[in-house]
Amino acid sequence: MAFCHIIVYNCPMDVAIKLLVVDDEQEMCNILQEYFTDSGFDVVTVNNAEQAIKQLDASEFDCLLTDMRMPGIGGMGLLKQLRDRKMNVPVVMMTAFGTVDSAVEAMKSGAFHFVKKPFKLNELKTIVEQASEVSRVRRENRLLRRQLQERHSFANIIGKSKAMQDVFARIAMVADSPSSVLITGASGTGKELVARAIHFSGRFKDGPFVPVNCSAIPDTLLESELFGHVKGAFTGAHATRRGLFKEAEGGTLFLDEIGDLTMSVQAKLLRVLQEKVVRPVGSDKSFPVKARIIAATNQDLEEAVRQGQFRQDLYYRLAVIPIRLPTLGERQEDIPLLIAYFTEKFSREQGKALKKFTVGAVEVMMQYEWQGNVRELENMVERLVVLSPKEVLDVDDLPERVRNHAKARREHFVSLVQMEADYIRRVLKYTNGNKLRASRILGINRRTLYRKMERLGLADNNGEINSETRG
Repeated sequence: MAFCHIIVYNCPMDVAIKLLVVDDEQEMCNILQEYFTDSGFDVVTVNNAEQAIKQLDASEFDCLLTDMRMPGIGGMGLLKQLRDRKMNVPVVMMTAFGTVDSAVEAMKSGAFHFVKKPFKLNELKTIVEQASEVSRVRRENRLLRRQLQERHSFANIIGKSKAMQDVFARIAMVADSPSSVLITGASGTGKELVARAIHFSGRFKDGPFVPVNCSAIPDTLLESELFGHVKGAFTGAHATRRGLFKEAEGGTLFLDEIGDLTMSVQAKLLRVLQEKVVRPVGSDKSFPVKARIIAATNQDLEEAVRQGQFRQDLYYRLAVIPIRLPTLGERQEDIPLLIAYFTEKFSREQGKALKKFTVGAVEVMMQYEWQGNVRELENMVERLVVLSPKEVLDVDDLPERVRNHAKARREHFVSLVQMEADYIRRVLKYTNGNKLRASRILGINRRTLYRKMERLGLADNNGEINSETRG
């Protein structure tokens, strides 16, 4: 069974994956170096744990592939040293003495994956690529946080998809701006997280961040909550209240669910934004507004304007800088990253051993339509971490609605493996079985084509293409 922390599919590697191989058998080192080098990897091999540590001190690697049993410090000892020295390189364990117990021990200690000798090189390559993607995602997220100068503000925003990269870029651009920001997106996409990221990564971060849910406060109280009131302004006003605009002075006032404001409150909010002053209820004095406004809604405000349910002039005042958050369906490649993040988060909070999802379970979750977006995925992962006694969660552990949806999709779509096999079969038919010509058309070398044909069942025992392939 394959285990998964983070699996990202179809991610092009602009730079060669840097792989460190540790094995006391030089012959195994030679085999792995030749295979991975031919596959485009940058490979360094060493014969013991001490040499591996020196290499890791001198350079950064995307993945460490190590034997479990070696003279002196073995694979588990090397893994412990890496954790003690806070070296976060993903580790893939190899051993000819593999047992379920040793696999579980390696995974508990932080190994990314565990493989038993003898193994198929193409399957090992897939695992190393997955581990390397984990390393690269970690580096990219660290870089994003440094660029925004506020690590805390991005602690819960995960994503390497193009859609999320655009959001990150917009956050960086508006962080220091006093202009109003309107964040739109479906429920569960993380609008408040983005609002906090904007606040804590810019020049307003030393001021307060004041959130208010406009739909949660009764209309009769909302005006007083926002603008404040003087003592005796209305029944129950037993003391003067500053109001949230004043509470947010020098910082950010976050108006969530802005689309739920009544027309009366919309008119008064518009006046505040136009005149840059607030007048508390019952007062004849106005006070300057010194807070940046960020609003958010899951509604289509442009349509609300057309329907006469939202003031057009207020919309334009709020949407000086618009930020639209994508649904989870628009950023499917981020789902494995989110699963890994939430699994680690809730395992730590619950005081449980770090749970893992199998590759199959992750694939099923990637196929599911998350109507509740990131919030729904987060809640499901938390529930599984809390309730499941297992340390490794498979497809059968997922909610029935998630499993059934994936089953329905499989009835309509073929797998990527089947698509690859069909395409190679068509090319080989076109070249009348000439593998050299076929490899040139496919953009791969002939050795890679042979390996793919063998893996996909397109060759007989003599390495010749099957009659079915010849067409």
